[in-house]
Amino acid sequence: MRTVLGVQRWLSAFDEQSRMFRDAVREADADAPVPSCPPWTFGQLTMHVGRFLQTVGVHLRSGSQEPMRPEPLVTVPDPLGFLDEQVTALREVLAATPGNRPVWTFSPAAPRLAWFWHRRVAHEMALRRWDAQSASRAQAPFSRELALDGVDEALGTLLAAKQDVDSPLAASGTALVTCDDGDESWRVRFVPGEVPEVRQVKPGATVTTDARVSGRASSLYLALTGRCPLNGEGDPAVLAALRLR
Repeated sequence: MRTVLGVQRWLSAFDEQSRMFRDAVREADADAPVPSCPPWTFGQLTMHVGRFLQTVGVHLRSGSQEPMRPEPLVTVPDPLGFLDEQVTALREVLAATPGNRPVWTFSPAAPRLAWFWHRRVAHEMALRRWDAQSASRAQAPFSRELALDGVDEALGTLLAAKQDVDSPLAASGTALVTCDDGDESWRVRFVPGEVPEVRQVKPGATVTTDARVSGRASSLYLALTGRCPLNGEGDPAVLAALRLR
């Protein structure tokens, strides 16, 4: 499977996005609503992210190749302190875990290798950082390569996980997703009851599809993950199936 970044770049992105996320939630009112995540408050968002990092860390430390039951959810008096603990703990685990180590992953389209989690936590922090900054004017842009890798993850692995859970899949058809600020394109084929087939399209290739979506990598990144409108044309059901939420 092709990816845009690699383990070291994902670790760097995790470090950078974690710092920005912490700064954003520290400055916000814990009881204030998060505009892009209703009905969550900033306190709940902080707890959710800390909980996610804790769960990933427990799984990677276990080396299990089977899904694990998460630890009971416990409300902590200091969500920011809990976040700090989990960021530090998971960073150590990620750095010590080779990307090719066998491990369970939740997407039927992803290899069961640890690099899946290096990538997943980098993008989870990037998107949650965007959520945390959405209430302020200090919205930092994504680098193109991070956004491009996020689009690739959304289409190539997360979409399969979503459709594997959602039943039945209503959409049937194909879509072309194209970056306006580069030559990257993906063809996505939906068949009810099957994992979506995602293939990268060579620049200049002619592709016939039922729906088309285009935009800058950063816009596609946010649109596919449900944080801004998905601008496209064609079959509405196919366009809706592209969104992760």
